Amino acid sequence: MRSLLLFLCLSLAGTRGAGASDHSMPFKVNLDLNRQVCLEWGFDEQQGDITFKLTVNTTGWVGLGFSPSGTMVGADMVLGGVGPNGIYFTDRHATGKTMPLEDTQQSYTLLSLTESEGLTIMKFSRALQTCDAQDFHITDKPIKLIFAYGTTDEVRYHSSRRGTKEVNLLNYMARTSQPISSYVSATVQNITVPAVQTYYHCRVMKLLDLPTKHHIYRISPVIEHPDLVHHMLLYSCPSFVTKTYDNPCYRGDKGDICFGVVAAWAVGGGDYEFPINGGMPIGGEPRLYRLEIHYNNIHREAGRTDNSGLRLYYTAELREHDVGILSTGVLPFNHIQYRIPPNVDQFHTYGVCNTSLFSQSMDSVPDLQVFGVLLHTHLAGRKVRAVHYRNGKQFDSLAVDENYSFEVQQIVNIGKIKTIKPNDEIAVECTYSTLNRTKVTEMGLATTDEMCLAFLFYYPAIEITSCTSHPNTTLSHDEIVEYENVLKSLPQIQLLSDVDHNFTYNMNGIIREMKKNPTHTCWTSASTRLHTSWILNPGGIMLLLLWTAIM
Repeated sequence: MRSLLLFLCLSLAGTRGAGASDHSMPFKVNLDLNRQVCLEWGFDEQQGDITFKLTVNTTGWVGLGFSPSGTMVGADMVLGGVGPNGIYFTDRHATGKTMPLEDTQQSYTLLSLTESEGLTIMKFSRALQTCDAQDFHITDKPIKLIFAYGTTDEVRYHSSRRGTKEVNLLNYMARTSQPISSYVSATVQNITVPAVQTYYHCRVMKLLDLPTKHHIYRISPVIEHPDLVHHMLLYSCPSFVTKTYDNPCYRGDKGDICFGVVAAWAVGGGDYEFPINGGMPIGGEPRLYRLEIHYNNIHREAGRTDNSGLRLYYTAELREHDVGILSTGVLPFNHIQYRIPPNVDQFHTYGVCNTSLFSQSMDSVPDLQVFGVLLHTHLAGRKVRAVHYRNGKQFDSLAVDENYSFEVQQIVNIGKIKTIKPNDEIAVECTYSTLNRTKVTEMGLATTDEMCLAFLFYYPAIEITSCTSHPNTTLSHDEIVEYENVLKSLPQIQLLSDVDHNFTYNMNGIIREMKKNPTHTCWTSASTRLHTSWILNPGGIMLLLLWTAIM
């Protein structure tokens, strides 16, 4: 049965047109790493409806939900199955880690619910905007989907049969229909995780002997211990890094300066595929790569070994554009005096990147087409946003997460391509809560330290790999609000680095004012809906810089 489900979600996953199992639901995604849960969907903005088909490798109950934070609290969900007494299906909402309550108003319509060859398949629909306070408001921004299922039809605690995945339902980017075949694995090999909470392990390795350039089009995590592996980054190394090794990170090895991000994965994430017109270049020149894995050993267990890493699918059929990843935000370095005070409900940090500095490192700077973003903070993070400025004024928002979860960090497609022109600015704002802390929190590597980063996925690729900043001050103030405003108004020191470890910096970065995030209005009149039908139309000084690209 597993092989059947694997086919359902990987065959033309996320594409439209011939070959999809249901033309009315052209989008598909695996919700879990083991590919036991597949979601298909389609929507018609003209009618204001969205339809889902949930396929789960079980003959017990199944559930799908929309959550503000990726947890059950505040989630809108549906539960259903085929039991001894027939079909059951209900619209519910969760108030905590208990059995979800039935909604007063049942806003979901069951279209079909069947069991076949060990699979439960539930198809249902709802309005994009139900105007029901117990339902989730579906917008064109990424949404945290949650799922759970049981082995019987007695709806009870799901144990490990649950998960979360962030998906942009209304702006889901088309994927390739190319058969998944050639891949290379970048993994650690039987490394022992020490009995400390935070451990970074690095393996510098050679990946492939490819005489010509190829394109990586898909990145899949290989996770042996989901409870230990927090995030993984694969960096390309400058040409003068020629020796391989397998050691703890940041102990003075030459490979510590490899920081051109090639691939990324963080807890809660799954497979990621680049858009059909872009690929990450690999091959054509000898180059080493550094795999960095952050282990979050919460219980400080000793003697555990790991073989996790990344699987990179590649093709000789080059796509139109080379993809690049630009690290932006606050320089994550614990001596920069950007300290977050304890016992604060909300405290903000800011990082800036002025693309006018790119011309200091390269002759011609093209427009950068941003299609995906990975936002990153640590345990105190509550909100993150990346804001785009042009001519000194806010032009757009690249990404916004107002319910950031440390356990759900994924590369999300932003939907509509966002164009960064030369001289534009990017600012990253992070909001933290330290109500449960009695000491100052600093920027740094540890899980209990903090970071504020946005990794921008874009094309065409340029030589700049990171553009971060930090306040030009060591000031400290007792007044929290005054401290925050001072840091925001001070000039920002901006640092740029390229793939060969050349760097430049500028002292004059500023954080401009940000507009409030827009609020959503619940429309009840059909005449106010947009008239586009997706169903009907298939068709990242040495130590200072190396922190720049560390998550």
